[in-house]
Amino acid sequence: MDVRVKNNVRVVGAENGPTVMLAHGFGCDQHLWRGVTHLLAPTCRVVLFDHVGAGASDRSEWDEEKYSTLEAYAADVVTIAQELGLHGAVFVGHSVAAMIGVLAVADQPDLFSKLVLLTPSPRYLDDTDYRGGFSREDIDELLESLDSNYLGWSAAMAPVIMDNPERPELGEELTASFCRTDPACARAFARATFLSDNRSDLARVTVPTLVIECANDSLAPRGVGKYVHDAIAGSELVTLDTSGHCPHVSDPEVTAAAVLAFVDAS
Repeated sequence: MDVRVKNNVRVVGAENGPTVMLAHGFGCDQHLWRGVTHLLAPTCRVVLFDHVGAGASDRSEWDEEKYSTLEAYAADVVTIAQELGLHGAVFVGHSVAAMIGVLAVADQPDLFSKLVLLTPSPRYLDDTDYRGGFSREDIDELLESLDSNYLGWSAAMAPVIMDNPERPELGEELTASFCRTDPACARAFARATFLSDNRSDLARVTVPTLVIECANDSLAPRGVGKYVHDAIAGSELVTLDTSGHCPHVSDPEVTAAAVLAFVDAS
């Protein structure tokens, strides 16, 4: 299977500029990067793709058992980078794709020169001396609701995740993105996302890393960003003065500015 077809890979922007790979989170696809892509493309070569089961990826490649862990998605990232001949690319991962990037970069650091973690969370479940933002009961209820009524769950959760009530069109866009995702694929990806624990993987990252958090984020509270920053040696932490878990959609200008400043830094 051609990886360009499997993951709906697109390459846009400045052919000779630094390469930036953008990876979307749960329930999303590459389309939600469009605001950031527009701002990166004049100076960067931008690689976009859809995780298997999302967007315009080849659904025949999706296997529930295989894609029950984040490692499978990380392996796809590595394959894409290898097939495109990327060396020294900057990987930008949103939400769960941040941890997918951590796994990919830790396993193949020569493929990537830098790592950008946008609203990351290495563990959503609270633990002793760690606040991920959710109790086990919260996660069980979330997954049960997703299983029983995926479309209803999408309509209820998307505005909460976006957290820009004065701009309802943003929540509607995220709802539409959720609804474009096959429910079976979404359920498996949700379990891989919300039940994962990648805290120990953070120390494996050896490339320069930027952690971007939002001032108000219901899925990844402020303390989570600091935890990730503290766990990755030499990383930088930037707090955007914005609300919600998807600043690349709600505030693409400030998100792109933070990414570009890091890409251009020596």
